Amino acid sequence: MSTTTDHATPAITCPQCGGPSSFAKSNRFRPFCSERCKMIDLGAWGNEDFRVPAESPPLDAQYGDPRHED
Repeated sequence: MSTTTDHATPAITCPQCGGPSSFAKSNRFRPFCSERCKMIDLGAWGNEDFRVPAESPPLDAQYGDPRHED
């Protein structure tokens, strides 16, 4: 019994610059196209640019969960 595998690597879009990127294992920066794009994305995570928007508690609120006020 023989099996055939498709070794074609899908071309994807780099999530940072929008350019072409290879999803092959040989691309050590995947899904990014380059180390530069990977580091820009990492910096954005470090700066907390990727976060779920939420309402901030009032400045005079005490720390902790405002639903459990004493």
